[in-house]
Amino acid sequence: MYNDESVLENHHLAVAFKLLQNEGCDIFVNMTKKQRQTLRKMVIDMVLSTDMSKHMSLLADLKTMVETKKVAGSGVLLLDNYTDRIQVLENLVHCADLSNPTKPLTLYRRWVSLLMEEFFLQGDREREQNMDISPMCDRHSATIEKSQVGFIDYIVHPLWETWADLVHPDAQEILDTLEENRDWYQSMIPPSPPSDDQQQSGTNESQQQDRIHFQVTLEEGDETSEAVEGGDTGGGDDGGGGEFSSEDPGGETEENATEAGM
Repeated sequence: MYNDESVLENHHLAVAFKLLQNEGCDIFVNMTKKQRQTLRKMVIDMVLSTDMSKHMSLLADLKTMVETKKVAGSGVLLLDNYTDRIQVLENLVHCADLSNPTKPLTLYRRWVSLLMEEFFLQGDREREQNMDISPMCDRHSATIEKSQVGFIDYIVHPLWETWADLVHPDAQEILDTLEENRDWYQSMIPPSPPSDDQQQSGTNESQQQDRIHFQVTLEEGDETSEAVEGGDTGGGDDGGGGEFSSEDPGGETEENATEAGM
């Protein structure tokens, strides 16, 4: 459908313009033919710009526009041609399309819940049909909090930060809310279970502590050393221990203890 190009967006446009043909639904009835043609082109361009495959190119163009505004020095961006005007409108609609994370937290969380349930239902159907489950659609493994942090960091924040630069200071409050929401979801990410390497490291540390304790127990003082030489290993309750040297009569015992603790 639609040659696999922006299928969802093209479908929305086709249905919308078809509805205008119904009796009493043509909201552009009082426009001239030229005005209708111009408006139709603008609407098509804006809706197609919401295709996420175009996100990076839109963002790059928006950053270029911000730099142009800064270079001009006047703080005023002249939109004296169709290309510049439609670029601003496309990014404005794109920002609106990605505005859920900028809403008050309670409302944002409601939208996240609805969206993730839609994703999970898709994953359930993919599982039933033995298909590969799409990213973030597996209700058994997806981490909602982590996904929202990544979504904000890599997609939403760069876009809104650049837009805020373009219309400064009018969008600063929106940007502040976005960053607060991001911090909240970051704080809600569940701790990750320790990896196999971390578990092995903890085991090694425990073994090392046991080995050191074993060394100190066997190499206590002269009295203990005499007991060891006499074949008695029961005199280790006096404490002592401390540092060892090559002159310590317990040196040979230290080597044995090290091997025992490995």
